[in-house]
Amino acid sequence: MSQIKLDTHKTAQPVDVAVSVRSVSKNYGDVQALKELSLDFPRGELTSLLGPSGCGKTTLLKIIAGLLPASSGEVLVNGKAVTKPGPDRSFVFQDFALMPWATVIRNVAFGLELKGVAKSEREAIAEKYIREVGLAGFEQKFPHQLSGGMRQRVGLARALSVNADVLLLDEPFSAVDEQTRRKFQEDLLQLIANEKKTFIFVTHSIEEAVYVSDQIAILLPRPSRVHEIIRPTSFRDKGVDNIRRDPEYLDIVDGIWASLRSYVE
Repeated sequence: MSQIKLDTHKTAQPVDVAVSVRSVSKNYGDVQALKELSLDFPRGELTSLLGPSGCGKTTLLKIIAGLLPASSGEVLVNGKAVTKPGPDRSFVFQDFALMPWATVIRNVAFGLELKGVAKSEREAIAEKYIREVGLAGFEQKFPHQLSGGMRQRVGLARALSVNADVLLLDEPFSAVDEQTRRKFQEDLLQLIANEKKTFIFVTHSIEEAVYVSDQIAILLPRPSRVHEIIRPTSFRDKGVDNIRRDPEYLDIVDGIWASLRSYVE
């Protein structure tokens, strides 16, 4: 098998860091979820958080979002300490978190509505991102009229519409079928190229992480800390169907599985 091309150097600093997690710990009573975890997220890239169930991936994401306080340590976004949710970050929830009584365009524009953006302007922005996620023509539909995959696209469009610097995605593709998931992966890469934003992506899928990520952070089981930082060779120009047969891609997936398998119950 060919040599796995991994960069696991933990001390090198990225040229431009959008989000910096510094010695963050999180305790829930007597349970320590995160232990002095440090990790930098390069600007304009997608970093996946990968690890066994219960290792604190979503906890870390919510701390970055300002939805949970850290017990110790700090998170910096664009050099400023996170103390609460802010307009520089936007969260895409696993369960869509849409307003069932509102149309697609109202859901997508809701963050702008909260900011006091005029209706005509916010709807124009919402329409742009509805088109960008492939939902043109569904603006006046309600969530119950959409498939799970379409509802997740609405959530992504809503996150994009507020023009946050950092998008936080908590297993956004977990509720869709494999065919839709693969299409989402390709669409996500196109969004990254178009939007030039920083994406932090929680997934349980090694294959998905290798395909979509510029950087993969492997987290250890509770109390979680960073075990390895991996920057896989880019396969994006080969297309998702071709890369799954690429020997180098398969070696990287196998290497990550070898690193994680002893921690999987």
